[in-house]
Order: sequence, then C-alpha cells, then structure tokens
Amino acid sequence: MAVIKLTESSIRTKRTYTSFRAGSAFPTFNLDILLVAGGGGAPGTQVGGGGGGGFRNLTTQSFSTNTDYTVTVGAGGARNQSSAVAGNGSNSVFGSLFSTGGGGGGVSGSCPGSANDGAAGGSGGGSGDSGCSGGSGGPGNAGGFTPVEGYAGGAMGGTTANGGGGGAGAVGGNGSSNAASGAGGAGAASSLSGSSVTYAGGGGGGQTYLQVASSAGAGGSGGGGAGGNSNANGTDGTTNLGGGGGGGGRGGTNGGSGGSGIVIVKYPSTRTISVGGGLTSSTSGPSGGFYTTTFTAGTGTVSFV
Repeated sequence: MAVIKLTESSIRTKRTYTSFRAGSAFPTFNLDILLVAGGGGAPGTQVGGGGGGGFRNLTTQSFSTNTDYTVTVGAGGARNQSSAVAGNGSNSVFGSLFSTGGGGGGVSGSCPGSANDGAAGGSGGGSGDSGCSGGSGGPGNAGGFTPVEGYAGGAMGGTTANGGGGGAGAVGGNGSSNAASGAGGAGAASSLSGSSVTYAGGGGGGQTYLQVASSAGAGGSGGGGAGGNSNANGTDGTTNLGGGGGGGGRGGTNGGSGGSGIVIVKYPSTRTISVGGGLTSSTSGPSGGFYTTTFTAGTGTVSFV
C-alpha cells in the first residue's frame, strides 16, 4: 500500500487555501453609497420644526465579497403633542458606515427657554418659543463627519417665533421677531439613483400667537414638512427623503412626523448582491457597467459574490 508523506510545505498550502475559503482573504471591490437617515419629528402648537436626517454621499468604499453586511433604513422621528418633546430620526446604516437621524423640534414652554431648544442630530431640530428670548436650534452633524452630514436648526426670534429644522445643505431659518417662524433648511442632492434627487430638508416652524402677525415656516427642499398655521397640524416629512416634520401651529394638536431615510448602493456589474429578509429593496441595471440597489425600508443583511 502506498504511503503519502505530508511535508510542512504541503500543510502550509492546505492551511492557506482553507483560510481563504473561510473568508479571511476574500476579494474586495468598491461601492458608492448614499446614506440618508430618518428626519426628526416635531411637536404640536407653536413649536420648532424637526431636523432633516443626516446625509452622506460616499464614493469608492472598499467591501469584501462573501461577507455579510448589516443594512438599516432609518425611520422618521415620531411627532408629539404640544407638551412632549418630539423624537429624533433613526440612523441609516451600511456595514460600519452610518448617517445620523435628524433632531426633534423644540417644544413651546416657559422661560428661560433651555427646555425649548431643538435636539441635536444629523441636522438639528428648530427651537420652540418660550415666552422670553433664548431658545436655540439643535446642532447638526452629530456624527462629526467631514464633509458634514447636516446643519443646525434655527433659533427662536424675539419671544414667540419658532425656528426651522436644519437641513443637509443649510441651517434652519431663525424665527423673525415675534412674527414669521423659520423655514426648514435646504437639503442636499445626490444622483446615485440615476437622477438628481434632493434629500434631508428641515421642517418649518409652526405659527405662533394669533394676536401678532405671525406665519408658519415653509419646509426645506428635500422633503421637509411645512409648519402648521392657525389650528393646523404640522406636515410630515417625506418618506424616503429623510425630511424633518413641520411644527404644529397655534391651536393645532400635533407636529409632523419625520420622513424615513434611504440607502442606495452602486456596484460593478461583475458582482451580484444577495439581500436577506427584513429589507425592502429594488435593483436596476446594469447601466454603464454598474448595478444600483435601493433600500427603502427595514433592516437585514446583504452580501456580494
């Protein structure tokens, strides 16, 4: 009977091959990724607008084949009634990369106003009025990214005008001296879907007291909800644009909810994506040598071969 002799060299070769097959050295490739988080919600009755979700448009990010990556599409922040602080939006995630949910709008309340400040987020929430000066918009770019993922919310004006939520492209508008509430900050555009779309606009501040010449703030471009006027609720941020909710007007009941975010990936047509359960997605292409997969809801894992 023949005897097979194992040498140290043959054992090393076997180990190397096994290690590669186990996933420690799988081939890498580049993805372009858009991450838009959920927009912030807004409270009701003369309050600040919610901030837009964080916006990150990333190119040539290195990923490996045969590896599971978690994907999450950030939900919009909850709206609330006049006495409750609104919710921040949720983060959108692809592997280790993420964008930060928008900050909730500040509530209407009493002096000194610190409780009326908008919340921090990818873009910050706008300030609610306090009956005295001092309410501030929430800071943006909560993830500390360069370039920034979003901007601060607007401050209250005078003693009763509310601030607009910040957007991915601009700060939220400040309230104007007891009159007009601030508009939501403008969002930012990406063409990764195949056409230019603007995302993550801030919500407008709600109208203040009826006895002054006041008006609500408009929603920012990119899905920001408009603030409510007399006896009206704020408008919801737009689904899959990550817009902030609009603040409720004087006499309204609720502010607007934040709009959900979106995740888009563009990858070489030599690769195939596998999408796990829990995610809602669609794939287009190939076009120009690339596929594009868009995730519009849920959380789950994906992999590439």
